[in-house]
Amino acid sequence: VQLQASGGGLVTAGGSLRLSCVASGRIGVMAWFRQAPGKEREFVAAIRWNDGATSWEDSVKGRFSISRDKAKYTVYLQMNSLKPEDTAVYYCAARPRALIISALGDIAQYDYWGQGTLVTVSS
Repeated sequence: VQLQASGGGLVTAGGSLRLSCVASGRIGVMAWFRQAPGKEREFVAAIRWNDGATSWEDSVKGRFSISRDKAKYTVYLQMNSLKPEDTAVYYCAARPRALIISALGDIAQYDYWGQGTLVTVSS
């Protein structure tokens, strides 16, 4: 399965962006991770493909939303009220099988990765 992410860019604090990730085949879970300069890659959000169950990193709850279009094999990350600390390269990731909700944030569970898209939030 190949993943193609898009939608990054430069935005001022308080603004919004929507990221998209298209998968080339069937998947069980799709997620977004991000990596800021000098930091480790961290979990942002995930969605289970069949039932739409979601998981979130605490710092983005209430600001970001994740959704999927099953017919298009596409997942969206709507990011609102962006902060400078959200600046990072955002990666979409996927795995072929479903997963329990408590494990959706575990980076080791994902088999496929997109190329990353840069999000820069200026203050």
